[in-house]
Parts: sequence; C-alpha cells; structure tokens
Amino acid sequence: MEALLRVLNSHPGPSVLLSSLLFRLIHRLLQRLPVPSVVRHDELRSWKWKNLSVSMVHSLLTATWAMTCVMIWPETLHNLHSYNTPLCYLLVCCSTGYFLQDAGDIILTGHAKGSWEFLLHHSLVISCFLYTLFTQVYVAGAVVALFVEVNSVTLHLRLMLKLAGAQSSTMYHVNKYANLFTYVTFRLGTQFYLTWYIVHNYSWLDSGGYFLACMIVINVMMLIYFQRLLRADIFSPQKKSHLVQNGTHRDNKKFLSD
Repeated sequence: MEALLRVLNSHPGPSVLLSSLLFRLIHRLLQRLPVPSVVRHDELRSWKWKNLSVSMVHSLLTATWAMTCVMIWPETLHNLHSYNTPLCYLLVCCSTGYFLQDAGDIILTGHAKGSWEFLLHHSLVISCFLYTLFTQVYVAGAVVALFVEVNSVTLHLRLMLKLAGAQSSTMYHVNKYANLFTYVTFRLGTQFYLTWYIVHNYSWLDSGGYFLACMIVINVMMLIYFQRLLRADIFSPQKKSHLVQNGTHRDNKKFLSD
C-alpha cells in the first residue's frame, strides 16, 4: 500500500487521469440500476439523474475520506498550507479526477450552456487542486475544502427527489431541512474558514492572491445558491411544488438546478 501511494504521489497527472477513468466506469455501472419512470422517459431528466448518481458516489466517498483524514491527523485542520500525508494527497487526486470527468460529461453531452455555473465552479476547483498536486502545498487545505461534500450528499438527494417528482414525500421534507443545516455548517462554514485562513496568512502564502480570488468567486456563487434554496424550499415551497406537479414550470433547466 505504501509503495502504491508513493507511485501515485510522484505521478499526479496519471493519477488524476486514472481517477477520472474510474469515475467514468462508475458512471457506466450506475446506468444498470433502475430509475423512476418519470426520469427514464425524459432525456434531460435522464441525463441529470445519471450525472447526479455519480456525483453522489463522489460526495459520499470524499466527504467520509476527508473527515477521516482530519480525525486521524488533526493538524490537517490547522496547517492548511504545508501539512501533507499520502492518503490526503490521494484524496485530492481522486476528487480532481471526478471534477474532470464531470466537466467532460457536461460538455460532451451538450449541456454546457445550461450548466455554465457548474463548469465555472469545476474549473476553479480543478485549477486549485492541480496546483496543489503539482506543488504539494495546500494539500491539507484541499482536504478541508472537501468538507463541503457532506452538504453535497443532501443537495444531490434533494435534486434527485425533485427529478423523481417526490417533493411531497416525507424523505424530501426531512432532507430539505438537513440540506439547509449542512449547507450552513459544512459548505458556508468551510468556505468561511478557508477564506479566513487565506486572508489571515496572506502575507506569506504561496499564490495567495490567486487562491483568494478563487475563494471570493466561489463564495459569491455559494451565497447566491443559498438564497435560491431558501426561496425554493422555505419561503415558497407550496408554489414551487404546485408548478412542478402541474408541469407548468417555465424553465426546466433552471428547475433542475434549483
């Protein structure tokens, strides 16, 4: 195991490509699973369901992996710039491969225009993670950044339930509040901590200006999306549900992203 980790760590490019291929294989395998009929008979919903299924696997894997790394090596949480372990490094390789695979899936299936926000987010994350992998600094920071995947689990589940038309189910209702809680705790909380760390240590950090700029852009995106979540699930859930159930939503692509 140690020898394998050393090989992967010394070849970040091939390691990322291998991870990307593995997630593509997972994408193919998940297509064998049954899907709701309302999803199966709609091309856009069907693609989105497959895409979210792979994202769910990534979120469950990396969220658990990141939390475990921090519990085993607490210094990961405090020394975001310099701390590194082989398993932390491998986690960043794995996650970078997923984001490459997902960006490729969005572009090659012709959904780039309707998913430009995701592509912008992915491009920022990929650039930061590749910098980390090739310089071997900020590995701990990338691990902590993956805490947001805890929220991604409930976020993906929310979207999949919407695709299946299950907005009135108990699962959707419970997940709705769990999603808002994890969004504030793990997504906004993580973003705030990373931004604070960069600002607090800006004078000596490598490429601090670039990482701060990326964080600001992502922070703005996360706050906008949080406002959308509040509007959709808290302030007007009955109206949104009524529109979807009656098939009169004006923008199906936006509905799939809300």
